Amino acid sequence: MVGAVGTVITPMPNRDDQFFWDAVGEHRLLFQRCGDCGTVRHPPQPMCGACGSLALDTLESAGQGTVFSWIVSAHPGRDDRIAALIELDEGIRFVSNLVGVEREDIEIGMPVAVEFHDMGDGLTLPQFRPTGATS
Repeated sequence: MVGAVGTVITPMPNRDDQFFWDAVGEHRLLFQRCGDCGTVRHPPQPMCGACGSLALDTLESAGQGTVFSWIVSAHPGRDDRIAALIELDEGIRFVSNLVGVEREDIEIGMPVAVEFHDMGDGLTLPQFRPTGATS
């Protein structure tokens, strides 16, 4: 479920992903990891898709990765945004906004790093910005 703050669609955490949003509020990326086989997954799930275990653990991401894919998301009454599928160094693919770059400068494989945007009303969102580093 999502709500809205201004023109931002806000997350509505549930028991499976509350830990993720709590960590984002602390400016950290924390992902779910299977406590038995070690498979890292996002979005969070109550059971490991690889081995079926209910044992849960977490992994903190360094927030570094590359652009795997991207689109321009346009909605009436809102500014266009660049939605990107980021392949994090830990092997997780994560959907987020890409900021600080013009669409004509985006390249698949472009290195990016997370930054946290405090949106007001207690909402913090992870966004990704090009780093200028080469991969």
